[in-house]
Amino acid sequence: MNVNLLFIGLIFGSLGMGYIAYGRKQSHLPAILAGVGLCAFPYFVNSVWMSIVIGLALTILPFLLR
Repeated sequence: MNVNLLFIGLIFGSLGMGYIAYGRKQSHLPAILAGVGLCAFPYFVNSVWMSIVIGLALTILPFLLR
């Protein structure tokens, strides 16, 4: 296991928890789904660069779906 991959998973997982809390409070389904995706995807991706790309895409997604 790569330390960088663990750190990136921690960052995006924390951001995902924030998105879930925000989405539940504002009743914003895209934010909730992006939050769940941000919390779950680090378990399935083994590349640092793919983790960054997927994490950034899921982070931007709720802003594009407004």
